[in-house]
Amino acid sequence: MTGVDVFIFAAVGVGICFAAYNFAVIQRTKVNPGRTYQPANSPLIAVQAELAKVEQIHATIDTGAKAFLRAEYTICVQFLLAFSVLLLILTTVGSSFAEGLFTTVAFLVGGFTSIASGLCGMLVAVDANARTTVAAASEPPSRLTAAFNVAFRAGAVMGFALCALGLGVLLALLLAYRVHFSDVSEWATMMDCVAGFGLGGSSVAMFGRVGGGIYTKAADVGADLVGKVVHGLEEDDPKNPATIADNVGDNVGDVAGMGSDLFGSLAESTCAALVIASTSSDLLDAGWAALLFPLTISAAGILVCMACSFIATDLKPAVREADVESALKLQLISTTFLVVPVVVYLAHALLPDKFELPSVVSGTIKASSTGAAICVSVGALGGLLIGLVTEYYTSHSYEPVRECAHVCKQGAAVNLIYGLALGYRSAIVPVYTLAAIVYFAFSLADLYGVALAALGMLSTLATGLTIDGYGPVTDNAGGIAEMAQLPAACREKTDCLDAAGNTTAAIGKGFAIGSAALVSLALYGAFVVRLGITTGVNVLTPLTFAALLVGANLPYWFSAMTMKSVGLAAAEMVQEVERQFKADPSLLDPNSTSTPDYDACVEISTKASLREMIAPAALVMLTPLVAGTFFGVEAVFGILTGGLVSGVQLAISMSNSGGAWDNAKKYISGGFDPDPALRKKDGNGNSTPAHDAAVTGDTVGDPFKDTSGPALNILMKLMAILSLVFAQYFESINGGKGLFKL
Repeated sequence: MTGVDVFIFAAVGVGICFAAYNFAVIQRTKVNPGRTYQPANSPLIAVQAELAKVEQIHATIDTGAKAFLRAEYTICVQFLLAFSVLLLILTTVGSSFAEGLFTTVAFLVGGFTSIASGLCGMLVAVDANARTTVAAASEPPSRLTAAFNVAFRAGAVMGFALCALGLGVLLALLLAYRVHFSDVSEWATMMDCVAGFGLGGSSVAMFGRVGGGIYTKAADVGADLVGKVVHGLEEDDPKNPATIADNVGDNVGDVAGMGSDLFGSLAESTCAALVIASTSSDLLDAGWAALLFPLTISAAGILVCMACSFIATDLKPAVREADVESALKLQLISTTFLVVPVVVYLAHALLPDKFELPSVVSGTIKASSTGAAICVSVGALGGLLIGLVTEYYTSHSYEPVRECAHVCKQGAAVNLIYGLALGYRSAIVPVYTLAAIVYFAFSLADLYGVALAALGMLSTLATGLTIDGYGPVTDNAGGIAEMAQLPAACREKTDCLDAAGNTTAAIGKGFAIGSAALVSLALYGAFVVRLGITTGVNVLTPLTFAALLVGANLPYWFSAMTMKSVGLAAAEMVQEVERQFKADPSLLDPNSTSTPDYDACVEISTKASLREMIAPAALVMLTPLVAGTFFGVEAVFGILTGGLVSGVQLAISMSNSGGAWDNAKKYISGGFDPDPALRKKDGNGNSTPAHDAAVTGDTVGDPFKDTSGPALNILMKLMAILSLVFAQYFESINGGKGLFKL
């Protein structure tokens, strides 16, 4: 092992140990502590009977989440095994049996690592949900520190464990493969095989994102439509049969799905950089350390994120409501600015001062270690900018969401119109940012620079996942507090934490979409480099331009399928909830002791999501395979170009519209505005028209922000990594012309 290998493995070990440390700290908060906290001169916040309910609800959510993931991952394992056979056959056709076998093994390793990442995140989130509730109930009403720290540490467990696991497994795979590919001249072939690792990770992420997204929004939309809109129940009212399914969905969709998604981004961007770097004779001559520079970026990011995590938990803890959002934002800013000088040092220490890279437009390009450092830095700073812009458009601390709340007084239609416009407008700065990143990175180091920029954006992934995982944990904590009927002071604290969590979740989605765009372009470039094309891709050829239109249509087709799936599943949920209310009218009586049948709703969400996730995943995975097999690589070029260009715009606008509608509802529900019309209830205790309009907007936005929008980033990445892995197979069919020889 070289010094670089030791450094990377050391960072992996530190990340795993830090995740274990945070998990141990979380365990100190007991789900049912057996005692209550009573500060001096203040009423008792929690009583033992209510905490017993918390424990019972937590157990129900835990059972439902594990049951869904068991069913979903059973399908994923079956898919991995079946697709590995196809992968082995087709990659062998394009190269050799040995290369096909190594690619297939890497695919299986990536897939099972992605499953482990999603499972780890989900288990920790479920474990921390009730503990956050208990922490909120065990502190004086004026303090948020304990509850915030539990939720933040839960996100940190997922963030650091996932980054360390992905990086450690990838390096171990590289070292194992280097035993076979011992000659430096074989390293380019080795990196092509390792690209299967990214394909496996992204394939599982597709099922996790789509299946989890359909599950959570079917329950959420169904619960809102019947419970809040029709019967006027509070959110997460225990009398609503869909509440448990809704809370389960927060874990399987927003946590397990996001974990697999960003693991895929990390694996794919690293694989893209390795494939391109291995075609440079200068980098190969510089040795193993120079080749592994992309992995050292992620390793350094783990260490930087760990150092900065103490800011939120120890140095500047969140005490009041105003501290929560600023503490999370400070994490993102501090890690970004600290990782830049570290990466600059690593670039100059590991890369040659000057080196030559293959270029897709001019044969070769002269690059430098300074240029490589700039590419990574631009990616990191661009990711921060995208996150801050996303916060501006989705947080009720700023004008856009407050305007969205105010127009709710004119009705649901105006709210929907304004929210759509807000989402479209919110894509402007992120798209210009991505365009600038691509321009500078491409100018400095061609497509290797784009891959480094993607890794720069992902260098703070541990922090990004921390603040993203924080959101679902606090959301569920509030739901548990409501269902256990804890005092209003506890619910107010969890609502405060959740409001910030909605914004951080939107930031996480913007971060994921922006990085996915760069990862997709980097993989596209690796695909072109792998085919040996040095004169660029001409989109004005008839086949490529025609395929470009098809590719641009795919995000809309995909979104139509996932949105309709949520609608169908939500309709089933509505029918079941109404059936239970009619069968037992006492469920609507606040004094009744009747308990709804939660399991029936959990079963509906589970079956619907598993049934509906197959078709969208098949669309994404089959499109490049069919295009490359029958029409050739020029058709694949068009598919990838169109899918990337339209996908990133649609994903950002959908995610931010949904986030804005959600926080506009919370702005009204929380009574943040002095206007009496912008209140959840009027003077007579009836729901206000503005609140009803906001609930409608939130219901429409749910599949926007939690199903279709974030799943589009996997569409972009998965099509690109599939094309890269099957590049030699496509090339073997009539010299890349496809079976139709067009």
